[in-house]
Amino acid sequence: MDTTDPLIFFNAKGYCNHCTEFLDKRARHQYRGAESDEALKAIVAEMKQAGSGKEYDCVVGLSGGVDSCYAAYICRQHGLRVLAVHMDNGWNSEEAVQNIRTIAEKLHVGYESYVLDWEEFKDLQLAFLKASVPEADTPTDIAILASLHKVAAQYGVKYIISGGNFATEGILPKCWHYNAKDLRYFNHIQKKFGTQKLRKFPTFGFQKEMYYKLVKRMKMVYMLNLVHYDKEETMAFLQKELDWKYYGGKHYESKYTGFIQSYYLFEKFGIDYRRATLSSQICAGAIERDEALNQLVSKPYDEVKTAEEKKYIAKKLGISLEEFEAVLQLPAHWYWEYPNDEKRLSFIYNTYRKLFGKEKLASF
Repeated sequence: MDTTDPLIFFNAKGYCNHCTEFLDKRARHQYRGAESDEALKAIVAEMKQAGSGKEYDCVVGLSGGVDSCYAAYICRQHGLRVLAVHMDNGWNSEEAVQNIRTIAEKLHVGYESYVLDWEEFKDLQLAFLKASVPEADTPTDIAILASLHKVAAQYGVKYIISGGNFATEGILPKCWHYNAKDLRYFNHIQKKFGTQKLRKFPTFGFQKEMYYKLVKRMKMVYMLNLVHYDKEETMAFLQKELDWKYYGGKHYESKYTGFIQSYYLFEKFGIDYRRATLSSQICAGAIERDEALNQLVSKPYDEVKTAEEKKYIAKKLGISLEEFEAVLQLPAHWYWEYPNDEKRLSFIYNTYRKLFGKEKLASF
């Protein structure tokens, strides 16, 4: 990690706050042999008991990416009845579409697609691009959370399985991707830069989250934290056993997300998303620091491929390539430059932690 995170700080030994936090706190969420095995057995038993008499034990968010596909596989290996839910925002790569179909068929799981209203959604995406903040993919993040909880509630399912994990995603600066559930921030950007009133888009703020947690008693489970998880090994396994197809880069199961994380963040903010992933892997002992630094020598995107992506994205968003380039060249801004609820949400979540304990806040 480096000062492309403007809030980073270093101790006397030269270690940054991200790595010290990972090692001091987040590492406890990693796989720890027999202890994690027992925890996995316990949560599986809990899910099966809660699902008794119902059609499904859990809902798995399925993107077609390696993390979500392997999380679905782990669930099936432990005998869970899975409903796979894919939030379709219109940006799936061909490989992702094939992976979703193949995984659902080979694992014999239920499947539902939650399709967003395209006109509203593309207007939201353009609004966040015009706001010129790193959180250009916030509309997708909100829609994923909202759709998973909504479908789970419809089926009376208490457990949502996420492919998120600390082994490869334990480090991520807040200012690189501010809280997607801050609806004051979200609504301000849409009102200021958008052109449509949202009527169908599924929002997800802390009030809905509290409702699902406290009233509906729903839990988010990060299954990959409870198993040995090496991404390269997992990709090879999925390709061999489940005909899974690689889509060409981190989060490129979505063409838009891949572009945002590889090109947009790097060129506008100097943010190389690989730093966070590689730092997580260094702290987890999965890669050596020198090897990670070697990977950062090259740019995070391919210039020829990016030129084609720009044409595709501009056309899909309904604007000219020149208009899209103009938006990409707008001055960079950060979340604190817009109205937000950071202080209030921090107070609410900290209060929740004190009342209910840190473990119940695992998905926040």
